[in-house]
Amino acid sequence: MRRIAATVGAGGAGKTVLANQLGALLGLPVTHLDALRYRQDWTVVPEAAFVAAQHAVVATGRWIIDGNSTASMPVRFAAADKIIILDLPPLVCLWGIVRRRLRYHGGRHPDGVHDRITVAFLRYVLRFRRRHAPAVRGCIAEHGNHAVLIEATSRRQVSRLIARLGGPPTETGAAQGGG
Repeated sequence: MRRIAATVGAGGAGKTVLANQLGALLGLPVTHLDALRYRQDWTVVPEAAFVAAQHAVVATGRWIIDGNSTASMPVRFAAADKIIILDLPPLVCLWGIVRRRLRYHGGRHPDGVHDRITVAFLRYVLRFRRRHAPAVRGCIAEHGNHAVLIEATSRRQVSRLIARLGGPPTETGAAQGGG
């Protein structure tokens, strides 16, 4: 497990926390797409530069990439040996968003994720399984069918994944909460 197009899923699913945990556990560098997509002032990086930055990351051969950018999924999926989908229920994801807001009080997090809660974002989270997950699965079928696909549909399954890989068996970080 050297190239993980890790952690695709709705906002609040725990993608970033899982990517950080896997990076520490496996000794792999973690790249958060938000950190590549946005400048420090939260302005958007041009699409060509964003995609080029991802090509540079996947060319290193050892990585975990966290994020959902649909337009550039082929870059990650084509180079990945593992793809992890966090397909958690929308209410669980909304609770994750609330916990993140309480922890960081909004703004940009240390890992580059920017906490911005808008009506459009909440709609995206609520509709992710129905509207966005099919496109993700289609992209996996087209560009990542060679990779091992790992899916988790609960925080408990995320905990088991971490434990299976040699991490602590307790439910922490992305794995908080019940099944």
